[in-house]
Amino acid sequence: MTEDRSEPRRPLALVVDDATTVRMYHRGLIEEAGWDVIEAENGMEALERVIGQPVEVMFVDVNMPVMDGYRFIAAARSSETLGQVPAVMISTEAQVLDSDKAFAAGANHYLVKPARPGDLRALLALLAPEVPA
Repeated sequence: MTEDRSEPRRPLALVVDDATTVRMYHRGLIEEAGWDVIEAENGMEALERVIGQPVEVMFVDVNMPVMDGYRFIAAARSSETLGQVPAVMISTEAQVLDSDKAFAAGANHYLVKPARPGDLRALLALLAPEVPA
């Protein structure tokens, strides 16, 4: 009988932002926290990239071409696979109206760019799935 020595699956985060540098920044912080990352440049690409992927959290920009963050989160909320996945909207838009619009679309949390590393780490720690011993 062989012993299964496979590593437990790392949690998976989705980062959706049209700026490559922002995606790289978020990817680095998320991977440092022990997560894997899927990246997308806009909401439409994100919906295509996560098909069949067990995503635990979504970090979503507001202003993107093709499909903006509000429309992406609304679409995710109506999806069987993404409907319950926590969504964090991250934007340069810092007015209360902006966060209200994000929450109305289905976001669970709102951060203003640049997202502070400690804020992202705290969210990831709260959202990390329990790994069976």
